[in-house]
Amino acid sequence: MKKSIMYLFARTPVHVGAGNSVGAVDSPVMRERHTRIPIIPGSALKGTLSDFWNEFDEKGKVVRSKIGEHLFGRGSDSDAKAGTLLIGEARVLAFPVRSAKGCFAWITCPLVLNRYVRDAGLALESELPVFGEMQCLSGSGVSYESKVVLEEYVVESIGSSEVVAAQLKSLLQDNVLWQSVDQHLVVLSNSLFSYFVENACEVVTRNRIHDETGTAEKGGLFSQEQVPSETLFYSVIAEQQRGKDAPGAIAALSAKLSELGGVLQVGGHETIGLGFCDVEVQ
Repeated sequence: MKKSIMYLFARTPVHVGAGNSVGAVDSPVMRERHTRIPIIPGSALKGTLSDFWNEFDEKGKVVRSKIGEHLFGRGSDSDAKAGTLLIGEARVLAFPVRSAKGCFAWITCPLVLNRYVRDAGLALESELPVFGEMQCLSGSGVSYESKVVLEEYVVESIGSSEVVAAQLKSLLQDNVLWQSVDQHLVVLSNSLFSYFVENACEVVTRNRIHDETGTAEKGGLFSQEQVPSETLFYSVIAEQQRGKDAPGAIAALSAKLSELGGVLQVGGHETIGLGFCDVEVQ
């Protein structure tokens, strides 16, 4: 089974909703239950990607093309068929937070890096040192006198993150902003990283507008959580070969994304600019 990694770098905030909430936020984002790290479910990615292979039949009905059925399957009750393209959930690899120096920092942690190493089949060039809850590795662009200030927390820097950053920098070679990651990467403890990704997402207040009057609906005020722009996700994708002459699923997906300019919209609220990501398959 052939495997590749699909990277998604958020150009705009991303909202893949988890449904209604009983908490303070009315519309939270999807998260892993045990780590509280935001995710984009594989089903959301598959639904978005499969739409690129939609076409109209002779009756004007939207149907999936033959190549689309090969990649994503066919859902007919009488003639169902699984696709050859397997898409995993998108996980956070680097998450942006406010920094007292350098405007913002990208944070990651040993848990996230070790997961990525496992999923991508790679190895870190050097092992991460053991550090305390309020210690980190940092880039020179966000540290000052061996301290890094993230949001309201002061974290002690015990070393440089440049070795890790050098490996991550090559993932998005065409992204100008990401090329500064060697200056802005901070490797935090697992617990502090989990705290930031749960509490440093954007929460915006929105209002529903009445379709007929064009004014705000009574009782229509709600809060919505969004993963901030400049977040880097990755998703493991794989293909099952079915038929000697069948087209390569990953190659077909990569070609389609390049044809579309390397931009993908995921999650809800596309019409207000949410969910637009730079996407690359490697």
